[in-house]
Parts: sequence; structure tokens; C-alpha cells
Amino acid sequence: MANKYEKVTELALRKGFYFSSAEIYPSATAGFYEYGPLGTALKRKFVKIWRQMIVKKDDMLELDGSTVLPGTVFEHSGHFKNFVDPVVECKKCKKIHRADKLIEEATKKHTPEALSLKEFDKLLKKYKVKCPCGGKLGKVNKFNMMFSFTVGPRKSEKVALRPETCQNIFLDFARIFKVSRAKLPIGIAQVGRAYRNEISPRQSLIRTREFSQAEVEVFFNPKKANKCPKFDEIKNYKLKLLRLGKKKVQKIKAVDAVKKKIVTSKLSAYYLALLQKFYEEVGLTDFRFREVSKDERAFYAKETWDFEIKTSVGWIECVACNYRTDHDLISHAKGSKQKLEVMDENEKVLPHVFELSMGIDRSLYCLLEHAFAEETVRGQKRVVLKLNQKLSPYFIAVFPLIKKDKLPAKAKKVIQLLGTCWDIFYDESGSIGKRYRRMDEIGTPFCITVDHQTLEDNTVTVRDRDTMKQKRIKLDKLCNFFLK
Repeated sequence: MANKYEKVTELALRKGFYFSSAEIYPSATAGFYEYGPLGTALKRKFVKIWRQMIVKKDDMLELDGSTVLPGTVFEHSGHFKNFVDPVVECKKCKKIHRADKLIEEATKKHTPEALSLKEFDKLLKKYKVKCPCGGKLGKVNKFNMMFSFTVGPRKSEKVALRPETCQNIFLDFARIFKVSRAKLPIGIAQVGRAYRNEISPRQSLIRTREFSQAEVEVFFNPKKANKCPKFDEIKNYKLKLLRLGKKKVQKIKAVDAVKKKIVTSKLSAYYLALLQKFYEEVGLTDFRFREVSKDERAFYAKETWDFEIKTSVGWIECVACNYRTDHDLISHAKGSKQKLEVMDENEKVLPHVFELSMGIDRSLYCLLEHAFAEETVRGQKRVVLKLNQKLSPYFIAVFPLIKKDKLPAKAKKVIQLLGTCWDIFYDESGSIGKRYRRMDEIGTPFCITVDHQTLEDNTVTVRDRDTMKQKRIKLDKLCNFFLK
């Protein structure tokens, strides 16, 4: 029997939420995906709520940076040296694997990817790890995941596709701070594509080579991290934290998390709360902030909380929340020979950075899986996506009961009456039951049926996706019904 991941993937493919890029070619490269009309609408609405609840809520600034950056940027950021995965090749089948993942599968324990090559070799030997084909493994090496190439007719300029969207923000910080007449603390956000040459992309949107991020970098004076003016708004809000060495999630007020030094500052707690509220708003509940140990987190990070969502294939990291200190601005100031300090009142400061780096594609997969349900209601079996109404690709579907007796024309007048406030789908093919099932599968909250009674008294039947209950409503009250 198919598991939930397989069922969601099958539904996504069949309905065109997302599918492999260049899928008509047998030689299509793995790890690249495209969104169809439904997936595009879902993604657009997800990002819209992110903008409302995080970017606008916090008065952040937003930019749209280039996906191609000079090689010198990544030399000084450390990506060419440190953006690597530990890989090992099978001597028998010649397949290349991530060494840390093979060890994790053998030991059922987390293996830090920052271990030295010698340490990886020792662990492979200690646990007698072999290739899935049964073959012996060679020595562990480092594989850089950057997509690098040259530009220009002489091919003399080395560039690379960005592996994360944050570098644009660090590079543009000084100009944006100046032209916007900003004051610390200030958040700068970006939505865009990033690229990583993953060794073994897998599980559809969960691990890909091209992906979308919604990134926030908050620049602040480290001396004032506990003077966050907005902290009082969320001080009694409970964060869901999984601390190091603990097995159970702790629900703790933000103010207590700061007092007990579980999080580094009021500023960190505020942005963790902002993020958690966003995911609650889009309809997710089974999540946690997992505290990341020093040997697992990035070398420049003073504090890291991975926001993870529980799925049928395990906990999926969807947002990296990092206190990056001043590492990035120091690196780029040195590499560019530019001064990146700014004035904070009467003090010259090189800001520190707190980051919320969100994987949009992973988040969308989690939303689809959490919304996916198979149920029997009043003897009727159905598949339904119980998406948050704000995220559903279509909010309303309009059906004429049959294709004749002027019902299609009346149904189209109903659509005109509703105007452009909502995304509306029109369908007149198949039985009314089949049309309901089709809308359930893509998460449409409401279906309107126009029938012969509509022609007599200007009422329509409105069906609720989740309860399957139907209600008769007058056309002149329809807009107010949906507004509520």
C-alpha cells in the first residue's frame, strides 16, 4: 500500500501541482521541478501571507537580487572552501553517496557533516558501512556544491549561481541602509531562487538542485539585542522548542526563554515567534524549533534553531534560524575593501545579523501532506486537501447542474456577480458528484451549484469542502457570505 508521501506525490503529479522539469525527455536531469497552475497559485499565496505576516508586520525592506554573483563574493564568503558535502564512491557500482547519510542509516543517529575526512573514514570502518548494492566504499572526499562557470567571450570572469539568497542582502546592505534612511534594527527580505549541486536529490520538493527561498536578514546593534521594542507584543507567546539533549518539545513563553537564556536575546525570541505565528496562520501545527549543537551548526553561527515540520518521511527542516554575528559583513568588507559600518544614533556599528532562511518548496510539500486526507463521509469515499482557505488555488468553484436549460449562462452570471475578489473555477463537465470530488482533491473550499431553482428564485447551493454540508443562499447575499 502506498504511503502518504507517495499519495501526495501522485496527487501533485496528476493534478499538476508540481512535476519534474523537462519530463518529456528521458534524459531529464534529476533535482529540478516545475509548478503547474495549481502549484503556482499555492506558492504565490503562501509567499503573500509571508509578506503580510513577516515582511510588512516588521516594516522590513525587500530586494530582488541577481542569482549570478562574482566568484570573488564566494571566495570571501567561504563558499568555495566550505560549502561542501562529504562524499564516498562505491568500488563496485561506482555510485557516489553522502558519507554522513550512509552512516546515519547504519547507526540511526545524527552524523555532523562538519567532521574531518579521517573521522568519516573511521566511522565507516567502525560500523562496517557498505554501499546499498553491497559493495565496498572508498575514501571520503569533499564535494563542493556550487554551480560555477565563466562569463564573457574570453571566459575569464569566474562567477557562480548563488547557493542561498542571503548573500545579495549582505552585499547590498550598505546601499539599502543609506538610500532608505533606515535605522537599526532593520530587516531586509528577499524571495528568489538558489542553486545547489546536490549529490543525490530525492523526495521531490524536499531536496532539489534548484529551489526557492524566502529569506530575512535582520541587522542590529549587538549591544541592544535585549532592547527589542516589539518584544512586549510576543513576550507571553509560547514557543515550541526542542532543546539539546531533550526528547520532548517544550512549550515556553518567549519571556521565559530569554530569562533562562535558552535563546540568546529578546530580538532572537521575537523573530522566532514571528516565524512560528506565520506557520500557524497557514495551517501547520506539528512543528518544532530544534536547537542545533555547536558541532552541527555553521561555524559562524552563535545560535541556530532549525524550524522542522513532522511528515510521513520524518522531520523536515524548513527554516534555518541563525544568529550569524558580524561574520558576513566582516568577510565582504575585507573582500571588497569597503567600509560597511553604519551609524546607530551616535555610535558607529558593524551590525550583527539574525537570519530566517525559509525553504519555500519544502514548506509547500509539508502543507500538502498535512492537508491531504482520505475519508468516508456519509458513505462517500473521497480524497480531500483541507488547505487553509487563504492558500487554496481556487476559493470557489461554480457549476451549472447540467449543460442546458440556460443554466451555464446563469452560472457565468454568478461568476460576474462575485467579481474579482476570489479565485474562481468554472466546470460543467461530468456529474455533479464527480465535479465535487475534483474540487475536493485540489482543496477548493466552496462549490456553488446553479440549478433550475436558481432560475426561479435566484438562490444557489453552496457546498462546504470540509463538512460537505450544503446551504441555499440568495444571490444578493452571496458576496457577504464569502466575505464572512
